[in-house]
Amino acid sequence: MITMRFGKSRKTTIVLLSLFFLQPLQAQDFRTIKNTTPVFAISSNLLYDAATGMNLGVEFRLNNRLTLKLPATYNPWTFDRNRKLKFILAQPELRGWLCEPFSGHFFGLQGHYAQFNAGRIGTDYMQKHRYEGSLYGGGIVYGYQFYLAPRWSLEASIGLGYAYLDYTVYKCETCGEYIKSENKNYFGPTKADLSLIYILK
Repeated sequence: MITMRFGKSRKTTIVLLSLFFLQPLQAQDFRTIKNTTPVFAISSNLLYDAATGMNLGVEFRLNNRLTLKLPATYNPWTFDRNRKLKFILAQPELRGWLCEPFSGHFFGLQGHYAQFNAGRIGTDYMQKHRYEGSLYGGGIVYGYQFYLAPRWSLEASIGLGYAYLDYTVYKCETCGEYIKSENKNYFGPTKADLSLIYILK
């Protein structure tokens, strides 16, 4: 009976000492992880790059679960036969990460605003007319960020939402003969993103 009580006491002592010494180590590890979590990154949407849209996004960590991304895209080009899809687009996005910022799954709330000037694209009717106007709206986003290398990641995301379009239609893309003004409500995909990301800090 005495040996049994001594065995239990020794086990209890070992457990208490382990907890005492491991607790500072765990706290130190947590501080290390927290300090190494990225706080600022820049990105470029490769899909917009492929479509000749110059773009840059900056993203800030707000806390252990939230980041704010501020991307902008600008396309100033006119192509052969006066084809054009000129636009400037801003899509601010508040993101909530399931694990930690800049890693794995995230969901977001997004706004968007754009000004555009397009002609000779799309359907036969659009080939013969030019559209100039603006759009704004918002939506929801889902995405996933893949680790590539230290400081480098790849992100894929898609957005669904609403946009209100207010524009003027011209008869042709060169003479600018006015036809009519229109506005439309749009529901559907509002974002497609495959971005290369570089962690600055």
